[in-house]
Amino acid sequence: MFYAISWFLSFMLLALWSLACWGAHAVTVWAVGSAGALAGGTAAMDAVLLPDWIKVWVPPQLAQEFGGVIASVGGVVQAALETVPALSGAVSVLAWVIWGLGALALMALAVGAHVLIAVLRRRTTGSGLSGVSAVR
Repeated sequence: MFYAISWFLSFMLLALWSLACWGAHAVTVWAVGSAGALAGGTAAMDAVLLPDWIKVWVPPQLAQEFGGVIASVGGVVQAALETVPALSGAVSVLAWVIWGLGALALMALAVGAHVLIAVLRRRTTGSGLSGVSAVR
């Protein structure tokens, strides 16, 4: 039973890790894709809005503040894209590498938990058998 619980928790952590990496990748791709328009300042803010699926959940005042922050950061992002043009293409590769390293670490921890359960189980079973044979 402990094996099943251990592996279930490991796969749930892997699913959460995958969701977090996917979300970070989606936000990064959106930010890199909008960087050119963001550098235009307030005139470009009408062209670059929040994605439609986020608009429903964000109050208008927060969206205006977000627009101001994006406009102030737009120049930095544009400068970074001009100095490193390969950045936009490397985002997906970087996301896969980070996800793979995290998934590998989670699976190593899952195997370690499996081995730890086996060792503890063997230790408790071994001491139980020696006690039974000593009574006989």
